[in-house]
Amino acid sequence: MAFTEEQLVRYSRHIILSEVGGKGQKKIGQARVLVIGAGGLGSPIALYLAAAGIGTMGLIDADMVDLTNLQRQIIHHTADVGRPKVLSATEKITDLNPDVEVISYQKNLDAENALEVFNHFDYVIDGTDNFPAKFLINDAAFFANKPLIHGGILRFDGQIFTILPGESACYRCIFPKLPPQGVVPSCQEAGVLGALAGLIGTLQATEALKLILGIGTPLTNRILTYSALQTQFREITIKKNPDCPLCGAHPSITTLEMETQEVCDFDPLETAQKDS
Repeated sequence: MAFTEEQLVRYSRHIILSEVGGKGQKKIGQARVLVIGAGGLGSPIALYLAAAGIGTMGLIDADMVDLTNLQRQIIHHTADVGRPKVLSATEKITDLNPDVEVISYQKNLDAENALEVFNHFDYVIDGTDNFPAKFLINDAAFFANKPLIHGGILRFDGQIFTILPGESACYRCIFPKLPPQGVVPSCQEAGVLGALAGLIGTLQATEALKLILGIGTPLTNRILTYSALQTQFREITIKKNPDCPLCGAHPSITTLEMETQEVCDFDPLETAQKDS
């Protein structure tokens, strides 16, 4: 891959970094990254990866742009209300950097299509906002052997961690099963500070670039949480669970399925903190 004069200028601030250089920028240009969700987290993830020069970006989202989205989903504009999110996002990515090839999927990720979609990409980034999707993504990444960068936000709090299948703790090592419906409210029910999505999504994009370049220390076996109200980061050490139902020594989950939430008492974040 030879850079054009325009590309040398565009990516010059990367290329002068000794940890990146021309070879690193070529790695970025050859990488294939799937962003699941073109919303609050997906917006900064997609924009920063596009700016960085990711070669191929997958976007999957079945939703249309709603007026309530514009408070945090910065890849969409007022004129996009009522349009498919993947279409709106693709246009912004292409406007920002025409070097990026965008593969869009205007549909929900499910147990039937997840592995097929994942197999087209090298890295997966979770920008979803519901637990059934997050568990499905974790399981699919494990079965497809794809590095996964998890992110989540609610109200004034966010969290992020990276999963290397078979090497580090997966989502189910910490949260073995879905929380019951209604125990953890959604952003629609509880609200979310718009700028928080930008912060967590940007951290996810940064983590993806580190993995692609093979630099720094990945955020594996530790959850980074952030409280916007306290302006405080906290790191929770986690470890691979030998009894994990997915990646443990004797797994009970051997096929990919979309689970539904039950009604019972369970707080996943509280459980993770108690186990740390």
